[in-house]
Amino acid sequence: MPILARHYATGRPLAVDVVDGRIASVTAAVNSPTLPYISPSFFDPQINGCLGFGFVSPNLNEAAIRTIAETCACHGIGAFAPTLITSSSKTLQNGFRTLSKLLDADAELARRMPVFHLEGPYISGDDGPRGAHPKAHTRDPDWDEFRHWQDAAGGRIRMVTVAPERQGTMAFIERLCDSGVIVAIGHTAATGAQIRDAVTAGATTSTHLGNGCHATLPRHENVIWEQLANDGLCASLITDGHHLPASVVQSFVRAKTAARILITCDAGNLAGLPPGRYNDWGTNLEVLPSGKIVVPGTPYLAGSGSFTDSCIGHMVRMAGVTLAEAIDMAAVRTRELLRLPVPTLTVGEQADFIVFDWDGEVVRPRQL
Repeated sequence: MPILARHYATGRPLAVDVVDGRIASVTAAVNSPTLPYISPSFFDPQINGCLGFGFVSPNLNEAAIRTIAETCACHGIGAFAPTLITSSSKTLQNGFRTLSKLLDADAELARRMPVFHLEGPYISGDDGPRGAHPKAHTRDPDWDEFRHWQDAAGGRIRMVTVAPERQGTMAFIERLCDSGVIVAIGHTAATGAQIRDAVTAGATTSTHLGNGCHATLPRHENVIWEQLANDGLCASLITDGHHLPASVVQSFVRAKTAARILITCDAGNLAGLPPGRYNDWGTNLEVLPSGKIVVPGTPYLAGSGSFTDSCIGHMVRMAGVTLAEAIDMAAVRTRELLRLPVPTLTVGEQADFIVFDWDGEVVRPRQL
């Protein structure tokens, strides 16, 4: 039976037939105000974990990885970059090796997690910029260490977030870019000159711009303005309603334009868990009744308790963009940045789409 839905960008009613996981036909359908929408599945560049499971856990196993992937799929995230944050070399090696071994044996999981994101450990060790990343493991970049992780990952590390002010970072960025890795600036207290040098060296994006920096900054010359003004950088934003206020999101989108903004939920290991105090990432964390995840007693957030579908509604409301623009930020921009194919509703293509309801406030993916 065909799937009846409106194209998310054009509004055209379509009937889409799927056979054996591929699109068999796409034809016009009769319009109806009750039709859901259809779009490419979301691709989130930063999924750290959820439901108490995380990719940097020393106990990472197949069951945990499958739980994270299945939970993401329920929120319309058809694919994502498993994100491993600052940790010991041994823990990162184990995480990449465990992921790679499972994906080598499971083609469907490999399709849903085609590339990895390494966020740290080559980031600022200062309170504020490092966020909830454990200070003891922040360090200067080491190419040989990274190569060991890339080997363990089977070459799947596609994006690395670094702080430009760390010693040796410019040469490290150049080597990453030469090897085909996307370089992001994040968790940083870099000067304007260091940010500009990082872009010259090959950095092309900012990781969750507006977060992972000092809470108090100089009014004019600061790490946010420098990245925002640099046309060589696109930027991911955490639009979960907690990380950034509406005025900031609106200003960022106006400056970067919708064509250079990526939506990330930055789901943390505690996403989906009930309110309470937990120990994770080597520190005490708290899930508040609002869903906000914080380091208790500090102004610092520790990942997000939201998923990409809810971030889309916040983006529409906060920035005043259209639904189609927000969907593209969540489904298209990241794939383009990471040099991955963008799903289309084309006969013969993989049926990598989602069907969802939209009431002007909330995206609600349907389970097909």
